[in-house]
Amino acid sequence: MRIRRFGRKMPRLRKFLSSPIRMLVKKLYQCNNHRLPTVTILITAFFCLVFITDVIKHSLNLTSDVTSSSGDQGQGRHDDISHVIMAKYGVDGLGGLREDGSRFWMNCSWRKIPIDVSYNRGLQDEGSYLSLPTRPDKQVCVHPTLDPCAPGIRNFDRRVDAVVCNTDENWVFVQNGTFQISPTARAKYGRITCEYAPIVRGKNDFSARHAEHIKPMPSGAPLVSDFFKVACISPSGKRYHNIHAGIAYKPSLHSRSEDIPMPKDAMGYSVLMFGFDSVSRMSWLRNLPKTWDFFVRELGGIELNGYNIVGDGTVQALLPILTGNAEHDLPSSRRGDPGSVTVDDYPWVWQDFKKRGYITAWAEDMSYIGTFQYRLKGFTRQPTDHSMRTYFMLAEPMYSHHKPFCLGSVPRHKVFLGWFRDLYKMYGDKPKFMFGFHSEYSHNDNNQLKKIDEDFSQFLKDLHSKGHLDKTILVLMSDHGARFEDIRATAQGKVEERMPYFAFRFPADFQKSYPTQFKNFKTNVNRLTTPFDIHETFHDILNVSRSGRVQYHKRGVSLFREISLRRSCADADIKPHWCACLEWKRVDYRVYNNISSSVLALINNLTFPHRHKCEYLKLKSVVDLFRFSPNLQLLKFEKSQDLHGDIPKFSNTTRLAEEYFQITMVTSPGEGMFEATVKHDLERRALVVNPREISRINRYGDSPNCIAGDFPYLRPYCYCKK
Repeated sequence: MRIRRFGRKMPRLRKFLSSPIRMLVKKLYQCNNHRLPTVTILITAFFCLVFITDVIKHSLNLTSDVTSSSGDQGQGRHDDISHVIMAKYGVDGLGGLREDGSRFWMNCSWRKIPIDVSYNRGLQDEGSYLSLPTRPDKQVCVHPTLDPCAPGIRNFDRRVDAVVCNTDENWVFVQNGTFQISPTARAKYGRITCEYAPIVRGKNDFSARHAEHIKPMPSGAPLVSDFFKVACISPSGKRYHNIHAGIAYKPSLHSRSEDIPMPKDAMGYSVLMFGFDSVSRMSWLRNLPKTWDFFVRELGGIELNGYNIVGDGTVQALLPILTGNAEHDLPSSRRGDPGSVTVDDYPWVWQDFKKRGYITAWAEDMSYIGTFQYRLKGFTRQPTDHSMRTYFMLAEPMYSHHKPFCLGSVPRHKVFLGWFRDLYKMYGDKPKFMFGFHSEYSHNDNNQLKKIDEDFSQFLKDLHSKGHLDKTILVLMSDHGARFEDIRATAQGKVEERMPYFAFRFPADFQKSYPTQFKNFKTNVNRLTTPFDIHETFHDILNVSRSGRVQYHKRGVSLFREISLRRSCADADIKPHWCACLEWKRVDYRVYNNISSSVLALINNLTFPHRHKCEYLKLKSVVDLFRFSPNLQLLKFEKSQDLHGDIPKFSNTTRLAEEYFQITMVTSPGEGMFEATVKHDLERRALVVNPREISRINRYGDSPNCIAGDFPYLRPYCYCKK
């Protein structure tokens, strides 16, 4: 992308040229004093000027950078030109090219694992991954284009150590609902005897206990409960103590789907929603690149680029998804509130799935700050058929006896992931609604997510290879971005907090079975979406033929129905300080003439190698110019003043780091109409123009025929000389 100074010349270039120019003038003066022939002086001056011109061009090229995209957009947006520009200028310190020509960004300044921001298999006909701000006369809510490795953000990204557990393999493991003693441990230690202590739920969310012990527990015996502690001893006196998780066989759950036939209007797919706490869309790219790469490139996952939170914290994020209500819409469950109740009778969506024959499961680690237990009264009854809360209540006190993030030889996150594998093993193709929410790595420091990237991507690969995703709608998500890290003090950090990661992956037959719903979902990816919409989408999975027209003033709209371009944060029930939509204003292009010059310079630079064929384009007119910037309440918001996130505190002095301009302009000759997004970097006082964000929005016909055969990617920008 070409970077041009906004309102003044580049000081680096001026400093670079000042010395050679002074030297040239001095030498010419000396030549004149020595009475050298005039022609000699003129030739010397000519070659010096050629040298200076080359220096200027080289300096401008050094400030250039581009990105590429795979996918041809016809005569609309052309994103496939950048690999040609990179062949000329090379690649910057953050990225490079794959063998197939697609662009990748390094995971900020040090990682070797790439972040690919150019590929979204699920949206090949929808443009590039990074969403462009949309013209306000077309879409009311415009979200900013963020760089996961922006200069001001890169400093917060750092390496972390891998999880290293005991090399001595755990003596016990679970296999499809049965207790197993490891053959490796038997071979090493001889005949092992184990005492088995089932773990069961207490009277509510805040208690768990041991059921009757079984001693000895034979290898291959069925589990009595999903979770258990075990104490084993070998003939030599070597001991093993640990806690384990699995899925116990329950006949009533296996017969449920047979006793309750799937309704005709239901899609019939299982749902697996898996989330990480406090992870923005950009942080997901920075810290889970392998997961992202497999999910998007291989599975065809579709990301919601306009997903916006509706309140402060995890409760405000998950209640709308799981109940369709904000916290203040429901009976108070807050600790200390007079008359407050438990959350048992909230309208949980998993109960709706259960009524239609689904097996339900809910898992959340860090039980001491559980979403519905930390400041709320939690559940008296277990909310789902399977729940990991009981396990974590008794596992967490044992952590200090093991290596960091481990339980014996197994990382704790593998126990969490393994529990969902066990659900698939136990119930096969029976319909399931499963939700896992992992917090241990990301709650306090997003960088720690790097510890799980390899294993989580492998988890998805395993589900895919075993065919489990053939009948599962997979949802990857987070509740919000980082709230307590240093990154939140930056302007981008505040925007990231409001734009968590949210994405869906549909089974291969979904598009054929539900073409309208699939088309609407893809239409909605860059529109304003919220947790309330996810809840409505779940209900459409249960009843795809729900009657009635969409009411766009309703705060929840299923993603299987087209969301209005006119939808605003107010329509979606988002308070101004939580709204990440950019504020836009039409401005006078004569005041910002540098913007049209920057765009025009880049267009002409694209066709420069073919100037003998392509005309040099000039500005004929500016049709429109809009300026976009975050709303002031977002920038001023510092934190919530109360525990429940109801009272905002506006005292922060975060400065705006960048703003965007969108220009529509006409060039001549050829009457080419272009729409371009230009970023104004306020800290560097620079305009940044990216080739991928320049669109030719009118037809060019046969105007570029002179280069169309050899250089088809230049068709939007070349007007052939007559």
